[in-house]
Amino acid sequence: MSRAEVEAGAEAVRVEDTAVRKPSPLWTFGLFRSELLTTFRRWRTIALLAVLAAVPILIGIAIKIETRDGSTAGGGSGEGPAFISQITNNGLFLVFTALAATLPFFLPMAIGVIAGDAIAGEANAGTLRYLLVAPAGRTRLLLTKYATTMTFCLVATLVVALSALMVGALLFPLGELTTISGTRISFTEGLGRALLIALVVAASLIGVAALGLFVSTLTNSGIAAMATTVGLLITIQILDQIPQLHALQPYFFSHYWLSFADLMRDPVYWDDMVRNLGLQGLYAAVFGSAAWARFAAKDITA
Repeated sequence: MSRAEVEAGAEAVRVEDTAVRKPSPLWTFGLFRSELLTTFRRWRTIALLAVLAAVPILIGIAIKIETRDGSTAGGGSGEGPAFISQITNNGLFLVFTALAATLPFFLPMAIGVIAGDAIAGEANAGTLRYLLVAPAGRTRLLLTKYATTMTFCLVATLVVALSALMVGALLFPLGELTTISGTRISFTEGLGRALLIALVVAASLIGVAALGLFVSTLTNSGIAAMATTVGLLITIQILDQIPQLHALQPYFFSHYWLSFADLMRDPVYWDDMVRNLGLQGLYAAVFGSAAWARFAAKDITA
């Protein structure tokens, strides 16, 4: 057999092997569906969502008890989460208050747990190698894990918003809203803005998801990855409160998180929200690339 025939045969084998191993889009969707089902069936995930749903309930009950004698929530001093003094006038403000209360800690913590466990948890359980045996490829698997984490971001945010909406409707009146600018908008428009705020809050967590995924590629211990991610989140937010670091604070991923309140202005003030989403995209690109570089070169032993 000539050298040309040997090379042609080898090329045919490579093409055939590629054809066999290359997953179809339907297979990719199946992998994503499987990851979603696995994630949302875990007791840990259900517990996280339950805690998030409980926060608006506790806030609503506390405000109802505090204001039963006709006093203003927060004592009228502006203390507490944004919009808290408006809840007694309109229950829809409980949605905004609950998102403002959960965004600094509860939501990022939940995202950090899910993202931190994405790769490290599989390695710790001994299932990562088996996932890579299937025709997924490391890049495709990493993207699927990130998409699953982002889906959890959206679901977790909507759970907070829906819980707050139901509690607000049960405990307080609903109707027209007064914006931060002092103008009045209809309840339907306010409901639309509440949905948009929930989407902005979910998008504000894409940087956290990428950070957690990167940390998850550095270790084979799911608990260590989750603890490290949550620890980094807390550290960054502490640094964001130190006046001496004001020059660096606009670059912290948490700095513009509460800019969603500008959606309650009339007209809407977009500048800080655009900065926030741009910063989140930058963090997602940086830590997503770092996660891919680490995972692509990682020696999978479990």
